Amino acid sequence: MNLSFRKLICFPGLLASFYLVNGQEVKDSISTKEIQEVLIKALRKKQFSDHANYTFDKEALEKARHSKDLLTTLPELQLDPISNTVTSIKGGRTLFLINGIEATDNQIKSIAPTNVVRVEYFDIPPARYSQRADTVINIITRNPEVGYSYGADVTSALTTGFVNGSAYAGYTKVKNDFGLEYSINLRDYDNRIVDKIYDYNLNGSHYNSTEQQKDHFGYTNQNISLRYANVVTGNYTFQAKGSIFINSNFVKGLGQSLFTQDNLTENHSTIHKSNSNYTAPTLDLYYSKNIGKKDELSLNLIASHYTTNSSQFDHEWNIADNSDVFNNDMNLKAKQTGIVGEIAHVHSFENGKLSSGYRISNTAISNDLVNLFGSSHYDVNYLEQYLYTEYSGKWDKLGYRVGFGVTNIHNKSAETTQDDWAPNPKIALSYELSKNQMLRLYVDYGPHSPNSASLSKNIVQVVPNIVQYGNPYLKSYGDYYGNIQYSFNNKFVDLNSIIFYEYKPKAYNQFFIEIDNGFGLTYENTEYTRDIGLQFSGSVKPFGNKLLVLKAFIVPASTKVKTVNGKEITNNQIRNNFVISSEYKSFYIQYQFSIPTNMLYGAFLTSTENANNIFASYKLKEWAFTAGMYWMGMPSEYKTKSLPESVVDYTRISRIYNNKNMFVLGLSYDFSSGKKLQVQRKLKNNTAPASIF
Repeated sequence: MNLSFRKLICFPGLLASFYLVNGQEVKDSISTKEIQEVLIKALRKKQFSDHANYTFDKEALEKARHSKDLLTTLPELQLDPISNTVTSIKGGRTLFLINGIEATDNQIKSIAPTNVVRVEYFDIPPARYSQRADTVINIITRNPEVGYSYGADVTSALTTGFVNGSAYAGYTKVKNDFGLEYSINLRDYDNRIVDKIYDYNLNGSHYNSTEQQKDHFGYTNQNISLRYANVVTGNYTFQAKGSIFINSNFVKGLGQSLFTQDNLTENHSTIHKSNSNYTAPTLDLYYSKNIGKKDELSLNLIASHYTTNSSQFDHEWNIADNSDVFNNDMNLKAKQTGIVGEIAHVHSFENGKLSSGYRISNTAISNDLVNLFGSSHYDVNYLEQYLYTEYSGKWDKLGYRVGFGVTNIHNKSAETTQDDWAPNPKIALSYELSKNQMLRLYVDYGPHSPNSASLSKNIVQVVPNIVQYGNPYLKSYGDYYGNIQYSFNNKFVDLNSIIFYEYKPKAYNQFFIEIDNGFGLTYENTEYTRDIGLQFSGSVKPFGNKLLVLKAFIVPASTKVKTVNGKEITNNQIRNNFVISSEYKSFYIQYQFSIPTNMLYGAFLTSTENANNIFASYKLKEWAFTAGMYWMGMPSEYKTKSLPESVVDYTRISRIYNNKNMFVLGLSYDFSSGKKLQVQRKLKNNTAPASIF
């Protein structure tokens, strides 16, 4: 059977994708016989203006235990050993969907490989996801049938507190689907060394504070969710999902500081303690209804309410006479209520599809604060509205996606009220040079609102003469972005090369500024931030199979920041990430490394995280056994250094010695029977994250 495909529309967030197969219109949920022939005969990759479709051959489907194994074979995706999740080699925010519905790592594992029709990889997210993700992965599956799945996995270090664990169970019968999930990520390190230097001139004197701090820190994230879905294919979809996210983190540190004022030197001792915790219940309701053959209406409502308790205590004293230098004792209780609502409509035309929608999100936070200035109570409210419409289609070799939206950002605090309206134009064009080569152009603009931490009125003492605080008067900023991309793929290579330019007027960053009796570390809007550079990403298979796969992400770029007082700060850097993997029968090994580079943020250079990780796994039916070593030969290291333009010369180097040469073992079991009922949901939203400063 020879199949000829003509793409009409295909991207998540729309009603369904349709193909003309031998002149007949067939939905994604096609017969088993047709799917098997598609999997064998279809091209592995098909590039469009905003995404690529990937299909998998019989050998790949038979080797994979679940769809998560399939995702890691995509050229720009990797299995991140630290989180044990699939991530983009490019970094950034990645959103996973199953037939258009947001999917967790556990849900992805619940899909049997033979049920995967294709994977849609969006490096240019559709309008409704563009404000929340840099990359969107949509897994298209086969017909819903009766079935069940369950599994569990755990990865743990042997000598320190490092645990990733999860468990899931699901059952599908006819039009009903039930699911239960649990996940935990625990870190508990007692040997982190932090070196900090503050050097500055104040009131005609020269000051220097050099401190080394050893601390015990960690965090625990737990997520419990229960979902129910009722689906009648081609008619309606309803899903109710309840989840509870539990977070706690802490720091307990002791330090020694050498404090110098001109020719006077003192030995100081320091204590640094902080913690925060919250339990966030969330209710997520979703409903979609097909209206005739060409229209679909979708509704989504999410609500959450919880309280975050945060505390921070910093004490520095002179060892010689035991006199206090400063005491910083901060307690914050933030009651947070978040609501997100969205309505979307999709209409299918003969050669294209029109998607329109409206989303509103509101976060209200009531703060009770005790800090250096005493007790206070203040309320803030962050409201954002987004109205969008988008049309996509193809004419001969020219593919296109044209969209326009309007965003309203309305932030209100006791000090100020900000109300901004901004347009959101987006254009994606593609031209097919040949079956395996494509040229693409992408241009967009959108506003960004400061987060709650940067807007906070909280204030804490850092070292003598220096405090840190937020800025309630920060303005939202715009983001102009454009790129030209060339793509090439065959059996041996899948490569993308990009020239990009990004301009952010009034982008905000952290700076040291002069205040009464010292300096403040706070956020300020700049004149602009500009990025220009090249990006190379993709994979190479020297033997044309998975026996050896090389993946790379390399970005030589230049960043410039112009401050409001006219100073221009420039930095050149080469971001990078490399993955080398090999798979032979049931054995798999992966080595991942990156070379740290300094990124420019305001008046600071911050290094990217170092990586030098290796792990291997062996699959035995539904079982998988894993062993690895992370941060080989080095601790994880994080560096920040101020530039000469800063009024305070600041250096911070943090090293976690617990995870140097960290050896981990992992065990997982995954079983699925029949075919899962995957909700074809077209909207994905979340309420705002917890407010912590």
